[in-house]
Amino acid sequence: MKKIEAIIRSEKFQEVKLALQEIGVVFFTYWDVTGVGNETHGHVYRGVAYSTSDIPRRMLSIIVSDEKKEETVQVILDTTFTGKIGDGKIFVSTIEEAYRIRTKESGTQSLS
Repeated sequence: MKKIEAIIRSEKFQEVKLALQEIGVVFFTYWDVTGVGNETHGHVYRGVAYSTSDIPRRMLSIIVSDEKKEETVQVILDTTFTGKIGDGKIFVSTIEEAYRIRTKESGTQSLS
């Protein structure tokens, strides 16, 4: 099994969510995050200009079977790409085991 963590532009979330559902990824966790990176935003407050590199994003945590990893990553890449700084990052790691508490199923059976 693989854990796919994606940090994406918040405005791309609904598009990604629908695209993941289309390929059968119907369960994942997400939350709003703030990070720092190459993208900066300029702000003006009471006539004073300042900049910050704090960037609001949405982070997704998705666990899929090894066979579903490439398709899931490709869907995220395709739906979030703008070609501009700040498109985000995707991280893939290996999950040793997973359990569904309600049924006590383990492995990939616990994912669906």
